Amino acid sequence: MDTFIDIQKRLLPDLLEVMQKRHQILRSIRYMQPVGRRSLASSLGLTERVLRSEVEFLNNQDLIDIKTSGMIITEDGIQLLGKIESMMREISGINVMEKKLKSLLNLHEIVIVPGNSDESPWVKEELGRASASSMKRRLKGNTIIAVTGGSTMAAVAEMLTPDFSETETLFVPARGGIGEDVKNQANTICAKMAEHTRTRHRVLYVPDQVSKEVYKSFLKEPMIKEVLNLITSANMVLHGIGDAITMAERRKTSEKDFEKITGGLAVGEAFGYYFNEEGEVVHKVPTIGLQLEDLSNIEHVIAVAGGSSKAKAIRAYMKSAPPKTVLITDEGAAKALLKG
Repeated sequence: MDTFIDIQKRLLPDLLEVMQKRHQILRSIRYMQPVGRRSLASSLGLTERVLRSEVEFLNNQDLIDIKTSGMIITEDGIQLLGKIESMMREISGINVMEKKLKSLLNLHEIVIVPGNSDESPWVKEELGRASASSMKRRLKGNTIIAVTGGSTMAAVAEMLTPDFSETETLFVPARGGIGEDVKNQANTICAKMAEHTRTRHRVLYVPDQVSKEVYKSFLKEPMIKEVLNLITSANMVLHGIGDAITMAERRKTSEKDFEKITGGLAVGEAFGYYFNEEGEVVHKVPTIGLQLEDLSNIEHVIAVAGGSSKAKAIRAYMKSAPPKTVLITDEGAAKALLKG
C-alpha cells in the first residue's frame, strides 16, 4: 500500500520540493549560524533573490531570527527539525538508498546523512552526530574504543557529549601519528573524545610507519607494549576511509612506493592498506597499531566517510571490510556509489 508520502509525491510534488528546500535552508542555518544571506545562498546553490523570500517565510514562522551578525535558528526551529527528520528522510529517498546500498556493499548496516560534505563542510558535523549516536547504541559494559585520525574523526569527537556512556569507556589511538596536523592525529582525537565524554584515554607516541628493526625495538618498551595490547583488545573501532593519493601525499610516501600506489591504480586507503577498484591490496605500509586482519576479532567496526569524491575509495575498501561493518556516509557518496 502506498504511504501518505508516496501519494503526496504523485499528487503534490511541488509541495514536497518546497518542504525539502525549506528543510535544507533551516538545517544549513543551524550549522552555519550566525550566517549571512550571501554565504548561505552560495552554500546552497541558490540565488539571493530566491533565498530572500524563503528566509522571510521562516522568519515569519518564528523558526529563525535575523540579526545584524547573521541568521540563527530559534528553539522552535530546532524542535521542528527533530520532529520532521524521519519524514524528510522518506521524502528525499534516503531510507531507500540505505537499503539498496546495504545490499550492494553487503554490509551489516548503513546510515546516510543528508547533504554532500564535498560541497557543504557542515555535513561533516552530521556525519559526526550520526557516528556518535551509532557508537552510543553499541556501548555495553566496559568498552575500549580504538580511533584512527583524520578530519572526519575530529568531527565525530566534537559531537560527543558527557552523557555518552554510563559505563567505563577508554579511547585509544588505532595507530601512531602520520605527520598530519596535530588536531587530526589519532592521539589528539582520542584526548578530545575522552574530554567531551568525561572518560579516559591513552596515547601512542610512535610514528605511524617505521622499519622492522625500529618496530621490534618499540615493542620492547613496556608503555608502548601496554597501549598496543589495549588497541588489539578493543571492543569497537571507529575509522575513516581515505583517498589513496591524498593519503600517500600526507604520509610523505617515497617515490618508489608512490609509483607502486599509482601504478597499481589505488583509489582507497584504510589502516595503511592501499586498494584498487577491485578491492585488491596494491601496497601496504608497515604501520604500528591496528591491522586490517585484526578487525575480524573486534565486535563493532564503524567506518565513516562522506563526499561524492570518496565513492571509489569507499567501494574499494568495502570489498575487504568485515560484513559486520557499519558504514556512516552522506548523500553525496551514497548517490555516487549507487550510480557507479
